[in-house]
Amino acid sequence: MRKTIISAVLILLAIYLAICGLMYSQQRRMMYFPSTQALDAPNWATVETVHTSTADGLSLVAWFSPPKEKGGKVIVFFHGNAGNLVHMAGKAKLFKDAGYGIFLCEYRGYGGNPGSPTEAGLFADGRAAFTWLKAQGYKPEQFVVYGESLGTGVAVQMAKEMQPRELILEAAFSSTADVAKFRYGFLPVDLLMHDRYDSVSKIGDIKTALLQIHGDRDNVVPLQFGKKLFAAAHEPKTFMFVPGANHDNLYTFRIGPNVVKWLDAAVKAERTTQ
Repeated sequence: MRKTIISAVLILLAIYLAICGLMYSQQRRMMYFPSTQALDAPNWATVETVHTSTADGLSLVAWFSPPKEKGGKVIVFFHGNAGNLVHMAGKAKLFKDAGYGIFLCEYRGYGGNPGSPTEAGLFADGRAAFTWLKAQGYKPEQFVVYGESLGTGVAVQMAKEMQPRELILEAAFSSTADVAKFRYGFLPVDLLMHDRYDSVSKIGDIKTALLQIHGDRDNVVPLQFGKKLFAAAHEPKTFMFVPGANHDNLYTFRIGPNVVKWLDAAVKAERTTQ
């Protein structure tokens, strides 16, 4: 009987270690779901395909349209872990139509770009976007950083480095490690996880106007992790709670005009204090 119990325990332990090994080796395949299809800029006036250069030698496609007014704001968009920048095109056009410049950053391994996505890699891709914009004559005070889902991790890092005047985070998390622990509490996540996007440890270093948007039915990034991040952020900050919305459908609840309204007000407040 004792040998049977020991054998069963050893078998369960072997299975558990195998699961841990699989999660460790395959986690990036479980985190990043890129669409690798090459992209062409949409048929909108003034939008063009541009190429940025990363510090590690990659040339990445992006979409850019200048602001309507000279010296106007440029919103730099960072999309989530799946698909490609096409999925942000609709909301980007909303801001473009309101007179803002737009820059849709594409990551390595996505949209026909070379390379494979990692946390450090995506941060390098974000920096390349701002390097390109600065080379065109745009100044840091003109930048608005916008991230959705996994892209909020990139957006927070870029905001910490660039200190823009406005930051918009859609379906944001405190860290991907927090979300992973919630999903896989039976695993030693802290020992296994590579890409943590630890936004909650960085948000306090960002001195900017913040808007966070989150749905109460988000089953990918539960609301509690968005609230944890928001609690750690400095004022001025606004939490736009969207009842009934899940992770991917926030803009179907007609929040777009309210987001633009918030940004208009933040930019106006910024100018009155200059």
